[in-house]
Amino acid sequence: MTESASVGSGKGKGKEPGDRGRTSIADGVVEKIAGLAAREVVGVHAMGSGSGLSRTFGAVRDRVPGGGKAGVSRGVKAEVGETQTALDLEIVVDYGVSIRDVARAVRENVISAVERMTGLEVVEVNIAVSDVKLPEEPDEEPESRLQ
Repeated sequence: MTESASVGSGKGKGKEPGDRGRTSIADGVVEKIAGLAAREVVGVHAMGSGSGLSRTFGAVRDRVPGGGKAGVSRGVKAEVGETQTALDLEIVVDYGVSIRDVARAVRENVISAVERMTGLEVVEVNIAVSDVKLPEEPDEEPESRLQ
């Protein structure tokens, strides 16, 4: 569950100061990076479950303090090892786009962002397209009752 640089014995002799020690990256950090990178791709309407009701409840839950997983990582699951990570994403695409092209663009953007920001090697990005957003469907974002 962590990414780490090897720490040598001998009190760091022969190692650069930036290489002495260990850096841990939580699964949630990788999930947030991947979620934001996936949302940047044209044709991705939403992340997470395709059911309109599920998206509505998720949107409400995200607005309530302490209501659950942050919205940016919804629809993303990461397994983080010491030097590698694997990701599973669930997306909703806009009607009319090429799902194959959107999936390819999401993979490329997610891999680029995660590898650049964490230094971890992304070994796979699995994408599940759970729904298609039709043009006539209203957005599922309800008005917040909270002030």
